[in-house]
Amino acid sequence: MAISSSIPLLCFLTLFLSVLATKNELKTFIVRVHHDSKPSVFPTHNHWYESSLRSLSTIDSVSDSDSGSGSGFSRLIHTYDTVFHGFSAKLSNSDAQKLLSLPGIVAVIPEQVRQIQTTRSPEFLGLKTSDAAGLLKESDFGSDLVIGVLDTGIWPERKSFNDRDLGAVPAKWKGQCVAGKGFPATSCNRKLIGARYFCNGYEATNGKMNETTEYRSPRDSDGHGTHTASIAAGRYVFPASTLGYARGVAAGMAPKARLAAYKVCWTSGCYDSDILAAFDAAVADGVDVISLSVGGVVVPYYLDAIAIGAFGAMESGIFVSASAGNGGPGGLTVTNVAPWVTTVGAGTIDRDFPANVKLGNGKIIPGMSVYGGPGLALHKLYPLMYAGSEGSDGYSSSLCLEGSLDPKIVQGKIVVCDRGINSRAAKGEVVKKAGGIGMILANGVFDGEGLVADCHVLPATAVGASNGDEIRKYISTNLRSKSPPMATIIFRGTRLNVRPAPVVASFSARGPNPETPEILKPDVIAPGLNILAAWPDNVGPSGLESDKRRTEFNILSGTSMACPHVSGLAALLKAAHPEWSPAAIRSALLTTAYTVDNRGETMLDESTGNSSTVMDYGAGHVHPQKAMDPGLIYDLSTYDYIDFLCNSNYTMKNIQAITRKKSDCKGAKRAGHVGNLNYPSLSVVFQQYGKHKLSTHFIRTVTNVGDANSVYKVTIRPPSATTRVTVLPEELRFRRIGQKLSFLVRVETEEMKLSPGSSSLSSGDIMWSDGKHFVRSPLVVTLQQPL
Repeated sequence: MAISSSIPLLCFLTLFLSVLATKNELKTFIVRVHHDSKPSVFPTHNHWYESSLRSLSTIDSVSDSDSGSGSGFSRLIHTYDTVFHGFSAKLSNSDAQKLLSLPGIVAVIPEQVRQIQTTRSPEFLGLKTSDAAGLLKESDFGSDLVIGVLDTGIWPERKSFNDRDLGAVPAKWKGQCVAGKGFPATSCNRKLIGARYFCNGYEATNGKMNETTEYRSPRDSDGHGTHTASIAAGRYVFPASTLGYARGVAAGMAPKARLAAYKVCWTSGCYDSDILAAFDAAVADGVDVISLSVGGVVVPYYLDAIAIGAFGAMESGIFVSASAGNGGPGGLTVTNVAPWVTTVGAGTIDRDFPANVKLGNGKIIPGMSVYGGPGLALHKLYPLMYAGSEGSDGYSSSLCLEGSLDPKIVQGKIVVCDRGINSRAAKGEVVKKAGGIGMILANGVFDGEGLVADCHVLPATAVGASNGDEIRKYISTNLRSKSPPMATIIFRGTRLNVRPAPVVASFSARGPNPETPEILKPDVIAPGLNILAAWPDNVGPSGLESDKRRTEFNILSGTSMACPHVSGLAALLKAAHPEWSPAAIRSALLTTAYTVDNRGETMLDESTGNSSTVMDYGAGHVHPQKAMDPGLIYDLSTYDYIDFLCNSNYTMKNIQAITRKKSDCKGAKRAGHVGNLNYPSLSVVFQQYGKHKLSTHFIRTVTNVGDANSVYKVTIRPPSATTRVTVLPEELRFRRIGQKLSFLVRVETEEMKLSPGSSSLSSGDIMWSDGKHFVRSPLVVTLQQPL
């Protein structure tokens, strides 16, 4: 897997060049100011910001309709004063450059537009309400903790958000329930204790929102935010199902935790200026955990609004979890990679929804679906066709794009459509409109064998890439022999205790970390495939406008669903251990994660069926019960992260853009290299410049949170036969709880023969154990041949 250090630079250049495309075209920029530098002539920071903007030439010539906000002046989009000091505004490139030269301006950051990354999981994770002890009982189900969800809003009437038997709102809470269209202030309760919406950035770029299709309020018109909020902290609801599938009790990870919804995502995406405003509000309101299931292009941390907002949250003791992205199974696809964010990939659970294809030759092809309407007639086969062999240009028809299918050809047939471009459910709608009776959705080569269940609007199922090839081959063979191809789809409902599980989901984004390969990302994986959770009343389960079906719960897949699992678990851990920092909580989740499935073998990669690797799952799959009592933790402070940024060769101004304060990099020399951040995983990238022997060292410090008077001994599993790993000391003797001890890890390896630009990756681990606790850290060694 090739790792290129130029990737982040290329992403940054692409982003900046798009900003520079038209000199006077207005774009949104986020401006960081030094919070101590406001001139005394201005009564407030806002007056200073407005004066700074008025001094710029092109701003004064911009009409109100162009700017998308305000009249006369103020044309600020947002001002920030909690996790970030500064403002966002519409600027031309020339004005952005002028602004950067003004005193007190630390950084001018071009806005990114992010996208959302789209029950049995508590039981699969071992969280059982019947347990006399354990994480749920120890944390009182998270009752005093507040989870802030930055997403598409919330549908407050759902039973998942009822406040039955909950105590008073925590006294520390300073947030609001902001009323708006379709969302009176009474929508909040003792469960949903806060709700806000942020649309200035969205409207600055797109103009006024269409209020016939969107709510100018925290109400969710998409479904994604309602789904993720209930995964993190939904109450117990019985009975729950989607169109008859996945029947049982629905519950979030922290059923008694309080929720605060921050709506930052709209029809055209989630805008950085709004996301940063939500971070600012959430920290000021008093949340304990921030859950963010959105992502975008990886850029240097000082240009990344999510990384900057998350840093301010971390400084305030708030745990931030974010989705790794759905760009898998290719490498270098992971997003939200800042080391102070816990980055979550997606795995399967032990439940699926088989919907098999039966071909005319008797062959049964496995598939998956949650179609809930009238099925196809029993014991009857239907004419089968591949959309790509008939119709307009072959390409658009193969993908079943809007208007590409000829009703004369499709009428009464089951149609095979290729995956890609339009949504999976939209393809079914296209087939249905053209008169098709069913659809088989075939993965492309890149999608591999990973299957996602969808609530289709007609009888339909999804099949893997190789099975799609087999079906297409059957069709072409039969057509050549003048024998009409036939098939049917057999829906088999819900299947439990599936083996193997977990499996790394095909779509889950993979490492290495494009910005800092020495920080292993994703951190962990959690359930993210076919997850049942709450759903709004105004959106059909397929998400299509034409879908008039209504359901209280829906089944969705994505790292968007995995992230709130970890957000809820973090709330439980924080409730059980109020003194733990965000880094301590992440350490507990990482060092207790597992890498084997329910057969006792290494977790598989769904896309290939082969064993998965650290680049797919990070430290492994979360294990909540073990995370409650990890034994040792790798803790981190703000100063450790500053040393990390210093060792990342960022300038003082770059670092100040992230941290809000002028930093001293003298301590960074003691920390050594960028991989010496006290992270629970260890990763080194060796550049091969003709040296035969390659070596480095890591220094790590662990804090005893297990038992007093405990002795931990190390076990090493080297990454490869040619890599020698030594750990000193080999034994850590703790006298008390809270005591910190350090150790040194030396890694020595030999040069490999590699072609220019290519790399070789191997992984092992280091395990500390006192016989009761097992504290495992992945150790990754990458050899890279320079171009």
